[in-house]
Amino acid sequence: MTARYATPEEIANWDALIIANPDGGSIFSSKEYAEQKKQQEYRTLYAMVGPLAVTILEKKTAPFGALWYLPKGPNVDSTQELIATLKALRPLAKKRGVFVIRVESELPRSVEPTLARHGLRKAAAIIPNPSTITLDISDPLEDVLMKLPQKGRHAIRRAERDGVTVELVPANEKNSKKMYELLSETAQGQFGIRGYGYYKTFWQRFEKAGLGQLFFASFEGQIVAGAYAMTLGDKSTYKDGASIRQRTAYGASHLLQWKVIEWAKSRDVALHDFCGSPPSDEISNAEHPHYGIGLFKTSFNKTVTDYVGCYDEVLVPLAYTGWLKIGERVHRKLYHMRTNDYYY
Repeated sequence: MTARYATPEEIANWDALIIANPDGGSIFSSKEYAEQKKQQEYRTLYAMVGPLAVTILEKKTAPFGALWYLPKGPNVDSTQELIATLKALRPLAKKRGVFVIRVESELPRSVEPTLARHGLRKAAAIIPNPSTITLDISDPLEDVLMKLPQKGRHAIRRAERDGVTVELVPANEKNSKKMYELLSETAQGQFGIRGYGYYKTFWQRFEKAGLGQLFFASFEGQIVAGAYAMTLGDKSTYKDGASIRQRTAYGASHLLQWKVIEWAKSRDVALHDFCGSPPSDEISNAEHPHYGIGLFKTSFNKTVTDYVGCYDEVLVPLAYTGWLKIGERVHRKLYHMRTNDYYY
């Protein structure tokens, strides 16, 4: 198996090639996501490894060389395919002075020992769903609803009875600002977020491509929660969710999420990803920083899916050692000082 850069015709049809990959692809491997990440000073590369479409984000990391990051990729469904793909990419990477290839395939966490035996090094997660909650929505919606845990089903019906409404809205300036306000309120003291400009261009980019939708839930004339969801192929992803701190309507976020699922179902989606939760062995730990997030998402499905997360294929060991010891920390600090944004 050999690797080459994609042709202009292949790049123009990139999302269809991603969907055709063995694992069905990921929205985070899409062309739209790669183009969005140029705001973080990545260079976007598109490669074909045999029939496999591989999205590559490249960062220059002087004096170490370059770093390749494959967001939610490569989109393989076996360790054998992953190792073969990395082997094929090595010649292309070395010609560009790459010292490490960071991969993020959605292989099950159980294969970690195999990756270690092949020399891959565990790395910190970038996209925040190395563990997540998913929901099979391939059945008729009424059947999907009836199979939800009782807590989730009750919250959805209670919100509907109490008058909560959910609206699909365009990601224009007004709505994007409102969603960002909600997101900032939700994130305060809980997690970090990027600047408004990044979110606005992200939401608008995916909406323009026909892949994303902004939702608002309202109660008694007030917007109380928001969500941004995306679909690619037969998968949907709930990327951003936010709500006011002073909860005025029980179940508003549950009903909002259910409307996201209805929208995804209308687009022939079979699997909905709630995009992140505590890992399966921490889901019941009330001390976990994301315990509340897990509590909400397990009201739709109690089973946690654990992926391998990020792993590094080291091409230049000396440079990689320097990167781990000081390089990454310095680059992240300088980048944040210069841009007030996250490095990855």
